[in-house]
Amino acid sequence: MWRDDGDGKVLYVQTHGISDPGRSATPFFLAASAAAMEVEVGIYFTMYGPQLLQRHVVEKIGPKGDSGQRLSYFVKQATDLGVRLWVCQPSLDLNDLAVEDLIDGVEMIGGAAFNDLSMRADAVVSF
Repeated sequence: MWRDDGDGKVLYVQTHGISDPGRSATPFFLAASAAAMEVEVGIYFTMYGPQLLQRHVVEKIGPKGDSGQRLSYFVKQATDLGVRLWVCQPSLDLNDLAVEDLIDGVEMIGGAAFNDLSMRADAVVSF
């Protein structure tokens, strides 16, 4: 999970899904910003959050009108900077999803792993 090098660690928790698109890009944007500051960063998707990681969803969610970026832009920006994406296994079941339905690079973890991540993080921010 986290490295044991003593550097800063931030864990974002995304609980909202496609029914609340206004909350979809912010965790990726903030995670990318923290990663650019050389902080170790991860986003944990639980409850309805895993819906945002579906391959066919990241290109669809975006601002109203033609201005602004799609969710896929923010996902790519974050992952290119090394942000790790973790998904809650029971939340996949809740949303009738499988890991194969998600974008590349998502790691499935359980409750104990999430608790370990949160206890080792310097900050935990929830959306």
